[in-house]
Amino acid sequence: MSTVYAASVSAFVLFFSVFILATEAQTPAPAPVPCADRSNRSCSECLQNVTCLWCTSNERCVDYPVRNILPSNSLCPLNDARWGVCWVNFQILIITMSVLAGVIIIAILVCCFCCCKCERMGNRKEDARVERQTRARKAHQKARRTEMQLRHDEIRQKYGLAKDNPYARMDDH
Repeated sequence: MSTVYAASVSAFVLFFSVFILATEAQTPAPAPVPCADRSNRSCSECLQNVTCLWCTSNERCVDYPVRNILPSNSLCPLNDARWGVCWVNFQILIITMSVLAGVIIIAILVCCFCCCKCERMGNRKEDARVERQTRARKAHQKARRTEMQLRHDEIRQKYGLAKDNPYARMDDH
């Protein structure tokens, strides 16, 4: 359980460090310059505008295709596409985010499984305790019932009301 927790914490830290670095690299430009005008410059200049995508293979700065989740291969191959920060390509970003999402989902499932298992164990212990108390109560009640029956029988014998056969009719009394 601790390894899953450590893995999820390290994945969380990695994700937010990339997020913080990306937000630091995305400082808004003073004047909005079209992405095409930033071509043949540097990656950092291109990525100052969040709507731009840098392609390292042809050193072009293009508008990010917002209608698609991923840029098409004809626009720029995923291995050469940079968005947010210059040192992470799109392919690695997708793989990293997928792995992080998988680790988080697995960690949540493991936590849910452990919580349910512990809850069931607690219910079993609670059920066993309640069963023991019920048996003890019934045994105590049976002992009190037999004690009361003995007292009643003693009183019947004292006053001559005792019968040899408890199913006999009371005609002669």
